[in-house]
Amino acid sequence: MDLNELTSLTTEKRNAQTMNLDSLTIHEAAVLMNNEDQKVGTAVAQALPAIENAIKKTTASLQSGGRIIYMGAGTSGRLGVLDAAECVPTFGVSSETVIGLIAGGETAMIHAVEGAEDSLTLGPTDLQNLNLSAKDTVIGIAASGRTPYVIGGLDYANHVHAATVSLALNTNALISQHADTAIEIDVGPEFLTGSTRLKSGTAQKMVLNMISTISMLGIGKIYKNLMVDVQPTNEKLIERSKHIIMDATDCSFETAEQAFMAANQNVKVAIVMILTGVNHNEAEEKLQQANGFINQSL
Repeated sequence: MDLNELTSLTTEKRNAQTMNLDSLTIHEAAVLMNNEDQKVGTAVAQALPAIENAIKKTTASLQSGGRIIYMGAGTSGRLGVLDAAECVPTFGVSSETVIGLIAGGETAMIHAVEGAEDSLTLGPTDLQNLNLSAKDTVIGIAASGRTPYVIGGLDYANHVHAATVSLALNTNALISQHADTAIEIDVGPEFLTGSTRLKSGTAQKMVLNMISTISMLGIGKIYKNLMVDVQPTNEKLIERSKHIIMDATDCSFETAEQAFMAANQNVKVAIVMILTGVNHNEAEEKLQQANGFINQSL
């Protein structure tokens, strides 16, 4: 990418509101940064139609036994890895259900890996190592909208007939031409010129939150507005699990605790036990017949 091409990107332009950033007081800088951040939600809202189309693809993948695979470089890649990692304890899915790929591998989560994001072949290789199939959805994330690692991955995903989605923070992004569904969000120039971990990163996090959370609705991981497949892996989550059971069934703490233990600490099973008056095995059978949806097992 030449200099003129780089400076034409919104994510690389200077913000007219922060030209004197280095002379501001802490208060002035904080207020100005907060004002800039408030623009993100509005910008994301304008992209909701494309985001909805992306969620339809990811939900279909999960329903068919496929996966959601994020891929990106730098901040974009790290945000994908973060969202994927959070799905395991929040929704009780396997770490193979939502996967985050970052150019340069695990090392790149902390240290820059030179040349990784500029490779058109590294993305396809990473996807081949995952045995990518037509059941999967690949989401390429790039603030600039031009990252070769992402473009190469999207092209390979298209080749194997996987669903493809691009997420860029520039309009008319190059990666948009390589995906079935293109999400483009313009949050304006960054508070600190070119620092796309700021507004661009916030917008990306918001979109990934929507994609993963709403997709999980489609496979029964949520009842009402409760995360009923939460994994009780520590004391805080054990207590949260009991309160989820209380909220879902309007029962006492004692009843929730008893059902939780009787269900081998499975929140969803405990809820069905209370709401239908059946034992552990019968509740599991009801859920299995309802494909994991509580509201269809009652």
